[in-house]
Amino acid sequence: MKSLLRQLFAVTTAAVLLFSAHNAMAIPSFAAQTNQPCSACHVGAFGPQLKPYGRAFKLYGYVAAEDPKNNDWSQRLTTSLWTSFNQTNKDQTPGGVGYGPNSNFSLDQVAAYFGGRITPTWGAIQEVSYDGANRAFFWDAMDARHAWTGEMFGEDYVAGILFSNQLGNTSIWNSTPPNNFPYNTSRIANSPAAGTLFDDSLNGQIFGSGLYLSWNDLLYAETTVYAPLSHNLDQAVGNPQSDTYVSPIPFWHLAVEHEFDHHQQYVQFGTYGAYAERQPGGDQTTGLRDRVADYGFEANYQYMADMHNMWSLHGNFIHEKQYLDASNALSQSDNPTDYLNTLKADVTYTIDDTIVPTVGYFRTTGSRDATLYQNQTGDPNNNGSPASEGFTMDLAYVPFGKPDSSFNWGNMRLALEYTAYTRFNGTSKNASDNNVLFANMVIALAPLVPALQHNAGAAQ
Repeated sequence: MKSLLRQLFAVTTAAVLLFSAHNAMAIPSFAAQTNQPCSACHVGAFGPQLKPYGRAFKLYGYVAAEDPKNNDWSQRLTTSLWTSFNQTNKDQTPGGVGYGPNSNFSLDQVAAYFGGRITPTWGAIQEVSYDGANRAFFWDAMDARHAWTGEMFGEDYVAGILFSNQLGNTSIWNSTPPNNFPYNTSRIANSPAAGTLFDDSLNGQIFGSGLYLSWNDLLYAETTVYAPLSHNLDQAVGNPQSDTYVSPIPFWHLAVEHEFDHHQQYVQFGTYGAYAERQPGGDQTTGLRDRVADYGFEANYQYMADMHNMWSLHGNFIHEKQYLDASNALSQSDNPTDYLNTLKADVTYTIDDTIVPTVGYFRTTGSRDATLYQNQTGDPNNNGSPASEGFTMDLAYVPFGKPDSSFNWGNMRLALEYTAYTRFNGTSKNASDNNVLFANMVIALAPLVPALQHNAGAAQ
């Protein structure tokens, strides 16, 4: 189970980078192909956080394999099941179909993945999912890539081509949205309405290709251009849009990274961004568009006492500028321009790649716009502010996915998570009504993967 989740995460990561989008995890098919346990690639043996080997596996295009001549594609298939129990402080009108006002058990998602080598130089991960909350199938995370190596200015580099269907999911650190903490959240409980272009991620509503370069294990650069899918195609793949995006969406990512203290410590700083034009609600009557520009900054730190016990710290800040020409003409906003700022930070300590406590902080602020945010929240008493703030505490248990696990065709993550709001959709009054206790389980299985003897030496 453990190695299966590890492989599932790797496949999901690759698929996200190539064809779809969802928070990445370890999938067993990757573990089987590399003959490594999930813990070799993933913090906490599950993901989406990556260790050095996991970052390299993604950077080089998901093609590392114990047996490069293995063409058994059945071993590249994984399935997963996500289920949960949700309880909020006060009864709510829940999201999804057929749920009561509180204390709900939910089949959140069932997914199928392809992950691994396609050719000796091309690898991919592709996910297709069933949304149990809304009872619908949809095209989920995809990532496919081809990498090559060379020398530039006297130092080695890795460069590649990638294809993706999710904004921000191509990061080799899995550090940008949509892979920020918390990695699994309630699909039923209320959540803050305001979010940036990256928070939405345009999951499965876009498709793009790009280039990336890592030089001297120091500098990283990526540029990708996404094209919005047509309305009919969005409907066909189960990802209908509320807004219509009407132009190419450029994405960029620049970063510097460094290992020190005999590879025990690692630090990375980066910046990323995207630009998009959209018609709110798909309304074309004005002939105008809203324009959205996002600029993000990230910092990541890891301290590895050894490969199985480590600290991980992450921080993300996004500033979004909104030019609301179309929304103003449609009387859907008060201001010609608005802005949003989102801040997320978390710290994780992993014990034997098995017990994984994480504490995170989140905050959204922005300009007041009563019409826009009353429309988004559906609350006529909203004061026009997009502000939300709070903390998330998560305790996970991952029993498998380690070198001493008895099998590599499955993995499991059990987690108890509590989110506490100090402000929700613009007000601190009754914000705690939205606090949610979220107990969840993810199981990943690759039953067609044969049992392997892990290379324990490579996982030390």
